[in-house]
Formats: sequence, structure tokens, C-alpha cells
Amino acid sequence: MSIKLLTVIGARPQIIKAAAISRAVRNVFHQQIEEKILHTGQHYDANMSQVFFDELGIPAPHFNLGVGSGRHGEQTAKMIAGIEQTLLSEPFDGIILYGDTNSTLAGAVAASKIHVPVFHIEAGLRSFNMAMPEEVNRIVCDQLASICFAPTQTAVDNLCREGFATSPATFKNNKHRRVCNCGDVMYDNSIYFASLARERCTILNSLGLQPNGYILATIHRDNNTDSPTRLNAILSALSTIAEHDNIPVILPLHPRTRKILESANSPFLQSASIRFIPPATFFEINLLEQNARIVMTDSGGVQKEAFFFEKPCVILRPETEWVEIVNHGAGIIADADQQRIIDAYRQLVDHPVSFPHLFGDAHASEKILQTIVDYLS
Repeated sequence: MSIKLLTVIGARPQIIKAAAISRAVRNVFHQQIEEKILHTGQHYDANMSQVFFDELGIPAPHFNLGVGSGRHGEQTAKMIAGIEQTLLSEPFDGIILYGDTNSTLAGAVAASKIHVPVFHIEAGLRSFNMAMPEEVNRIVCDQLASICFAPTQTAVDNLCREGFATSPATFKNNKHRRVCNCGDVMYDNSIYFASLARERCTILNSLGLQPNGYILATIHRDNNTDSPTRLNAILSALSTIAEHDNIPVILPLHPRTRKILESANSPFLQSASIRFIPPATFFEINLLEQNARIVMTDSGGVQKEAFFFEKPCVILRPETEWVEIVNHGAGIIADADQQRIIDAYRQLVDHPVSFPHLFGDAHASEKILQTIVDYLS
């Protein structure tokens, strides 16, 4: 029996997650599963996307919708139409969706309308902030998914509280929705690629960095980058910490963030304490995370990767989906408040932090694919 699956990606984090699944298809399930990849083009830039395909060994997308940026409704509508057309062009047995982007929402809507089973990886995450487009996307995708693949027990608990585990709902095949605690595919990737990053990546040498001798920061969420008040508060905190502790801040700069800073003639672009670098490749960010003293980020993925590499994390958001990190004292939510960021940094570097195993055993991808095979058999 051969199963044909369509994997939908649209943003850089999804490319990384897809690498783990594609690797498991290639190495373990090549006789049972045929995978084809669709790139919606939601976010596409050679530095932000193509280099990740090259580094991670992911097959080139079989389909590229080239949707580009736009208003949420317009962008999502174009993706729904393109994904539906693709699903109808070949006999796909299921669609794999990741996370919480508009590409995820579009894939779930398109597939569910034509009764193609939806498999949602990173199901059950909740910020409980319905003002976040990502929260809306992930909730809708969970509702439409045949299998909700939760990366942690907290995510499973969220789904159980919302009735997913006991829902009487059935899909066209008369099967009930399943909730599976599979572990995190990003943990699979981080462990798999860590040694390769050390072998292949030279970014520490090129930047003159020493292990544990710098702070790694990332800022990309629009509520931070598009608000001068919030962005200035974050950068002010980073600058203050760097100058006080005589430690450089390394900040790979998202293209949108750089454009905003340049248009405002921000003095931080000339800062000696914050070193802005181009968008980092997967191996580069992996190595920077491995060797940072501490990580400061508004990225959910980077929060987790910091935890994987046993680095404390200051969370530059008012909430996080990865509450396990906060509950175990390995991360502190500081939002975009300058003093809270400084206080969180001080607390994390001055006190010991523990990093229990919360995200599986680095074999989430194999568990996900075996569950899909069993479901479709």
C-alpha cells in the first residue's frame, strides 16, 4: 500500500519542520509513503526560504503557488484556491499542515471541503490571545484535523479541555478525530542538525564570538516590529544590558524589521552594542543558539530551540504557547517592557536553570508518520 501525502509550507519555520518529516519519509517510510511538497509563497525570499531547502536537504517543492504578501483574507483566499486545485489534480490521501500560519489555515479549509484528511502538526498550542491571527489559525486547523499531533502534554491537555478527545464528530470516512502526543519535530531537527552545524558553520569565527560570550536576540512579530514604542523599548533594553555587562547582542535582522528601522532613521542601527546581521541560515541560527549565553526572542520556535540547547530565554511577548518553558523557570515573559526585559535577563543569568525533557525523544517524525499510516490503512 502506497500513501500519497501533500505537505504544505509557506514560511521559514514550516520549511524547517518539514525537513524532519521528509527525512523520516526518506529514511524509514519510503516504501509506504510518497510525499509531495507545496510552497504557498506566503513568505518567500532567497535568503529566508531557498537557502533552507539547500541546507536541510528538503526536496524542491513540487508546487509553488507564489501567493506573496497581502491582506489576510486576500492572501488566504488565494491559497485556498491553489491548494484545492492541487489536491484535486492527484489522488492525495491526506494533507500535512504545520503550526499556525495563513498557509495552515488555507490548507485545512481547502482539504476539509473536499474530504481530504487533515493532519495538524503542533496541534493544541494556545496563547489564549484571540487578537493574534496565529491563534485563530491554529484553532480552526485543530477543529478540521483528523489527527491533532500535539508536541507536549500541555498541548494534549488544552485539546482535552476543549473536548477534542471525547468529541462525537466524525469525518467522511466515519473515523473520529484522534489526539496524539507525539513529541516535537523541532526537537528531532535540533538534535539531528546540531553536530552538522558545528562541522559546517563558521559564523562564530566570522563574527569573532566566543561560546557563552554573547546574547542572541530575534524580533520578527508585527506587534513588535510595527510599533515604534515596543520596538524601541526592546532595543533599549538590549542595548542597556549589552553595555552594562560588556556583552554583545547578536540580532539577525528580519527584512521587515530592518526596513522599519531604516525608515525611522533609528539610532540603534549605529549601535556598537547591538550587532545586526543578515537573516541567519538554519545552521547559523542553530550554532548561535548552541553557544549563546542567553536567548531573547518573540519567536515560539526559537524559545523551544533555546530550551533544547539548555539556554535560558527572555520572551519578548505578553504570552507564550510554550508555557512549559516558563513553568520550569527556563524562560520569563517580559513582553516589550524595558525594565522587565532587564530584570528577566538578570534573574536568568544569576540563578541556576533546569531543562527537563519535555518535548519527546527526538523521534516525533517517525511516530507521526506511523500514526498516519495506521489511520489510513
